[in-house]
Amino acid sequence: MSVRLPKCSVSALTLLHDPVGPWLVEWRLPQRNAVDGHVGGCWNAGSRSGGVKHDHQVRRALVEGVTACPQCLPDTELGIID
Repeated sequence: MSVRLPKCSVSALTLLHDPVGPWLVEWRLPQRNAVDGHVGGCWNAGSRSGGVKHDHQVRRALVEGVTACPQCLPDTELGIID
């Protein structure tokens, strides 16, 4: 049995005012599509990264196709195994 999740959108993620939170999501402009997930403080996070408050939001984004950073490995930190 497969479970369908709604598409990840900017409104589904709660961004922090601080650009470095416990988790980061990097955005592609102008559509503001989430493209990369990072652990907070990752040196590889780009300038278009925003902090995300809740780990379940980053987990959902990664499961829905947002790429996990190969340097900080947020999917491993969250226990997501392919």
